[in-house]
Amino acid sequence: MSDRAQLFRPWLQAMTARDPAEPHRGATPLELLFDLCFVVAVAQVAAQLHHAVSENHAATGVLSYLAVFFAIWWAWMGFTWFASAYDVDDVPYRLSTFVQIAGVLVLASGVPRAFTQHDFVLPVVGYTVMRLSLLSQWLRAARAHPEGRATAMRYVVGIVVIQSAWIGWLFMPVGSRMPLFALLALFDLAVPIWAESAARTAWHPHHIAERYGLFTLIVLGESVLAATTAVQHAVGAGEATGDLYTVAAGGLLIVLSLWWLYFAKPAERFLNSSRAAFVWGYGHYLLFGSAAAIGAGLAVNVDHATHHTQISGAAAGASVTIPVAVFLLVVYLLHIRPQHAFALHALLVPGTAVVVLALTFTSVPVLATSLAVAALVVASVAIAERREPRRPPAPARRAGGLLRGRARGVGDRR
Repeated sequence: MSDRAQLFRPWLQAMTARDPAEPHRGATPLELLFDLCFVVAVAQVAAQLHHAVSENHAATGVLSYLAVFFAIWWAWMGFTWFASAYDVDDVPYRLSTFVQIAGVLVLASGVPRAFTQHDFVLPVVGYTVMRLSLLSQWLRAARAHPEGRATAMRYVVGIVVIQSAWIGWLFMPVGSRMPLFALLALFDLAVPIWAESAARTAWHPHHIAERYGLFTLIVLGESVLAATTAVQHAVGAGEATGDLYTVAAGGLLIVLSLWWLYFAKPAERFLNSSRAAFVWGYGHYLLFGSAAAIGAGLAVNVDHATHHTQISGAAAGASVTIPVAVFLLVVYLLHIRPQHAFALHALLVPGTAVVVLALTFTSVPVLATSLAVAALVVASVAIAERREPRRPPAPARRAGGLLRGRARGVGDRR
């Protein structure tokens, strides 16, 4: 299509299902903008977790973190999987996506009150805006795509019912909110399972793997930013010490090592069934959440190194070692094990997670953790190099095939 046709294409198009085998299906600029705005909310939640742990309110802070992060992650999930199945990129589609972006910014504005005063009004309002916008997209899909109408209408009914329950949750006594939160979250998670039982929506494995990978990159980058900001404040206040630089160096090595493990192999290789996709997609709640929590933990350790917190060294260390261990275990279950990894990985990755937890009680938990995770990367590369047969470069393979073909031709003539 020419540039002129692209510029003047119809503002309203039929929302037809996309081909799950479509070549070169990548993330769109709109999806990238969507992710960047969602990371604003992730940064707010991580910052509040940092303050809660540093001020010795880890128990309540972690609960608030898990609750608010669930709303961010689940709204992101809803849009990501819908956009893999239906994406017309017309004016209503873009405006609906903009509404979801506005909703997450409303949610982000309410994060501090959710942590300090347990006031979840703005997070629920923002979440409601995002979910209703997604509901409008499913209504469009139901109207334009008869083959997927039953599934789309189940999504519509599920979102309306569960979102009404979330609004009612605001009026419940504060003491009963968290148990009810867990129940409502389970019902929210069950909506896609119920809806997809009518008929499977067609999602694109490469597109889904890329979308999750991009969000992982952004969340890991946010961890680097959180630690860098904390170090910057300490240096600006004249509080730079050897311990501070140890935390900074260890934090960077942790993030780089976790990136290496996550992107060791492409995930689309095993996203070939709805069951695998559900487990993989849902499991990223723990992966995204632990990645963002690592940034908060690094900031906590900067506070500890500069004597701005009264918590113990073990408590500060745990704010990094626990999310790193969770990340390792989830990466193993979601990425390494499904790729038919070598038996040694079953010992190395979970074993490293256990070692990382034990490093909580060392004098330099961040640096020790970074060395343990880096050693895991080195060992994984060495195992893969030894066990996986090397393939010759592409030109050599083509030349070898050509020679074999000529040899067969000679034999045939004989």
